[in-house]
Amino acid sequence: MDKIQRRTRRKKSIRKKIAGTTERPRMCVHKTNRNISVQVIDDVEGKTLCGTSTQSSALRGKEASETYSNVNSAEKVGEAIAKAATEKGIKKVVFDRAGHKYHGVIKALADAARKNGLEF
Repeated sequence: MDKIQRRTRRKKSIRKKIAGTTERPRMCVHKTNRNISVQVIDDVEGKTLCGTSTQSSALRGKEASETYSNVNSAEKVGEAIAKAATEKGIKKVVFDRAGHKYHGVIKALADAARKNGLEF
């Protein structure tokens, strides 16, 4: 198996176990080499409640290096999603790392979201 197939396999295994509800929606992370995006999703209704990414105008830096998928930009995205979720009245979420290993960028995003008020 190559790297993409292994991640897809982990992703399917994770999604079997977790689902977002109205009381506790799912916070899904999508990471590429250049960008990070996060959405808070209610799987019961099939709606995205809020979301943000490094491509959003509020987080886009003036330098190209600031918009890449690195730890600093992940922390900014984590802060932004926590603020957006608390504005919608969401305090608790289920964290969906989408098959990515919990270290580096994914861990920085999760820690920043926790510091700014989200519980998971």
